Amino acid sequence: MQLLASLTKCSTLGLIQTSTELNINNPLASLFPRSGTARLQLSSNQKEGGTPYKLRCQVTVPTAVPQPHAPSGGRSNQFADRKVIRLALPSKGRMAEGTINLLKECQLSVHKPNPRQYTADIPELDNLEVWFQRESDVVRKLLSGDVDLGIVGYDIVAEYGQDDGDLIIIHDALGFGECHLSLGIPTYGIFENVSSVAELAAMPQWTADHPLRIVTGFTYLGNRFLKNKGLKHAQLSTADGALEAAPAMGTADAILDLVSSGTTLKENNLKEIDGGRLISSQAVFVASKRALLERKGVLDIAHEMLERLEAHLRARNQFLVTGNMRGDSPAEIAERILTKTHFPGLQGPTISPVYTSKTGIAKVDYYAVALCIRKNDLYDAVRELRAIGGSGVLVSPLTYIFEEEPRRWRELLQNLGL
Repeated sequence: MQLLASLTKCSTLGLIQTSTELNINNPLASLFPRSGTARLQLSSNQKEGGTPYKLRCQVTVPTAVPQPHAPSGGRSNQFADRKVIRLALPSKGRMAEGTINLLKECQLSVHKPNPRQYTADIPELDNLEVWFQRESDVVRKLLSGDVDLGIVGYDIVAEYGQDDGDLIIIHDALGFGECHLSLGIPTYGIFENVSSVAELAAMPQWTADHPLRIVTGFTYLGNRFLKNKGLKHAQLSTADGALEAAPAMGTADAILDLVSSGTTLKENNLKEIDGGRLISSQAVFVASKRALLERKGVLDIAHEMLERLEAHLRARNQFLVTGNMRGDSPAEIAERILTKTHFPGLQGPTISPVYTSKTGIAKVDYYAVALCIRKNDLYDAVRELRAIGGSGVLVSPLTYIFEEEPRRWRELLQNLGL
């Protein structure tokens, strides 16, 4: 043990009296269970030059702190014991903001009384804990079995999930966090006329002794990209922060990073090239396959969340347009809409009678027509409805459009073998 060796050496040098009593046989791990380092200060009765002195020793001991991946297949030993269901969400940044906003729009408000806490709940979902984590840890803890469900960017799932079969993407397009992972090279110098990965790989400057230096935070995807593109003389290095500065500083020749609008690349004299895009990414709803199959209630919560997400995202770009039209019958009105407009609605127009009582007797003078119209098509739809006799047009936002059964739910059950 390092402590015993250190004390033996100190005693041999005369720095500690032999009468000093230490119970070295006691396990230090039990004395310091939460720390990997223990500091021990020993007082000596000896004097050197008439001045008492003290000896400080630093001892390193093994600890019982859990690792991100448990030893047995990377799975947490607590998987079978935990009854509560856990949903991991990003703890900060635009992905965190987008996630909270989307859930709120789906009437799944995350209740977090203390902003400093890393746990919360969603009152609408029973037996569910929300855990706020770094984006990479969302995926790591899905794989370790510490959480069951998560929302995170697809780029993070691809990089840290590394094609693990236990990860199942339940919804692959949550509509925020859009970006893509792409190679960026300088617009100047030897790269000025390079416009494709093939041209980049063929440059004579890259050799085994002087490879193309690419800085990135995506080493798993990066290495796969280099292999697929035949970039034999290329070397990846990792860095945090603004990678765009690396080529100008001379610490890298190119970068492999996430790109949203491309403005940051341009402002740093970098460009994308043909064949340099690895993946497209946005927020996804992901789960542990094992949790879906083995932990009670996880599949039910995943189903409800998927239903709400699907229905809301389907309705997000739609308006409900209602107008009155004169006609002889609902069938005649329907034929007019289906043949003389470009907007039949989701499955066809909904038509119902409008009763008036101008003479004291209720009779049908109009028919109300209800259509779901894409927001971008609103004005054209109103104009066409007017052209065939529509009036009193009302426009209302939609929160949900539920189908009989979401396509993604059927695909999930198929993937699970259910």
